[in-house]
Amino acid sequence: MVRPLGEPGPRPAAPAQIRLAGVKGPEPERRRRFSTLTLRILAPNVLALGVLVGGIFYLDQYRDGLLDAKIAAMQSQAEVIAGALGESALTGPEDRRRLERGTSARIIRRLVVPTRTRARLYLPNGGMLADSRALVAAGRQVQLRYLPPADPTDRAMKFFNRVYDWLLPALPSGPAFPPYKERLGGGLDDYPELRVALKGEVGGAIRTFKDETLILTVAVPVQQLRRVVGALLLSADSADIEEGVRNARLAILQASALALTVTVLMSFFLAGTIAGPVRRLAAAADRVRRWRGRRAQIPDLSRRRDEIGDLSAALHEMTEALYGRLDAIEVFAADVAHEIKNPLTSMRSALESIDRTEDPSQKSRLMAVIAQDIRRMDRLISDISNASRIDAELAREESERVDLTALLQTLVAMRQLDDGTPNPRFSLELDPGEQILINGLPSRLGQVVDNLVGNALSFSPPRGTIHLSLERRGEVAQLVVADDGPGIPPGQEEAIFQRFYSQRPAGEEFGQHSGLGLSISRQIIEAHGGNITAQNRLDGGAQFVVRLPLS
Repeated sequence: MVRPLGEPGPRPAAPAQIRLAGVKGPEPERRRRFSTLTLRILAPNVLALGVLVGGIFYLDQYRDGLLDAKIAAMQSQAEVIAGALGESALTGPEDRRRLERGTSARIIRRLVVPTRTRARLYLPNGGMLADSRALVAAGRQVQLRYLPPADPTDRAMKFFNRVYDWLLPALPSGPAFPPYKERLGGGLDDYPELRVALKGEVGGAIRTFKDETLILTVAVPVQQLRRVVGALLLSADSADIEEGVRNARLAILQASALALTVTVLMSFFLAGTIAGPVRRLAAAADRVRRWRGRRAQIPDLSRRRDEIGDLSAALHEMTEALYGRLDAIEVFAADVAHEIKNPLTSMRSALESIDRTEDPSQKSRLMAVIAQDIRRMDRLISDISNASRIDAELAREESERVDLTALLQTLVAMRQLDDGTPNPRFSLELDPGEQILINGLPSRLGQVVDNLVGNALSFSPPRGTIHLSLERRGEVAQLVVADDGPGIPPGQEEAIFQRFYSQRPAGEEFGQHSGLGLSISRQIIEAHGGNITAQNRLDGGAQFVVRLPLS
């Protein structure tokens, strides 16, 4: 029974359910818990941020700059104190003046107490004359300070401090300095820079204390009229520098944490706008493949106006084309079954009649009917096979540039050679301009022209004319095939392109045409990006207009 168009039919078996013996089918794809596309978007952003923060976090140049600045400041301070000592702390004869202990101690105490620097004054023989540590300790007073109220951000700072302490061992270490050792009464042997100062030059050194703190020392000469009367050694630790570097690193760590949070959130947002729709499209495509439902809908994301929207539109069009092709196959199969049943029914009726009649002339007529039905079935099956191969050939074969002018001239010449005297003649009008070239398959385009010319010949009167014209109209090549026949029945201009439609001229033997010629022609022209229409001429006859895009 032929099913009416639009009525839901039985669901075909899903391709995934077809199994060959001994062959395992594809396993259903497992749903990933976490999108790898999200990881691919997240990883470069986080890695780039990590490299940038790591480079900034390694503040070696910043630390070196602070050390250089502090050494320069200590040198300036030492030169000021040495100048004051050389002017005010000397006693004795003019040619043998020496540093006086009490005056030197007062000057050192006055100039060193406001700073966190330790000053030691040495005589030319290496003996220490004064030490600011002992001088300052003598006048030290107890001071009271109130602690500030608890800061609610202390927990966050503790967290960042723990992270910093965890990251600190992984940071590259700076250059190695000799260890700092201090012995009671140590002098020239412990501080080589003192020897440099006693020679009238400025010396300095950097040493490492036991807790990785650096001790910076600067030695300058104390002079009286260019005569060296002693050496002043200033020393200070790098605790303030380390604290500054630590604070800078903590600030960078806090800023990087905020940047990392924003980066991760933006990466997840970006991945969600890409991975989520792609997953939905993949799931819809999987539903189409597994045939879970008569028509699986593809999500419409075309309003995004980006590549995801283009992909959605392409998948939607592909799915609609697939369902349209499946519907066309169902209709085609029903039409084929219907067309084949007609000659089979006629043959069965003729065979049953032969068994019941004894009249030789009647049997001869019935055998002629059977032979005619066999020829009809043979022609019908050949045309059906040709129509079913067209889509595959159009998709498989490579198109080339086709000269429509030369194609028409060749086909008309072949038809004229085969024509008898009373048959219609041909009139060919060509565009006098350049060649009319299109991209396509020459054999299939020739088949279209041959079908149209054959159709015109079957309807033209014996002395009629087949009119063919080819011209360029903008970016389109227009081919017109017209005849002097009776024309197309009113309202049938589109129906004649349907499969197995047959309206033949009077007197033609039944079954000479399968009704697939014009349908195949439209199928070929549309595959080439063109269109074909039919209409009646004002002065009688029918004409077919083919439009194809130029190459």
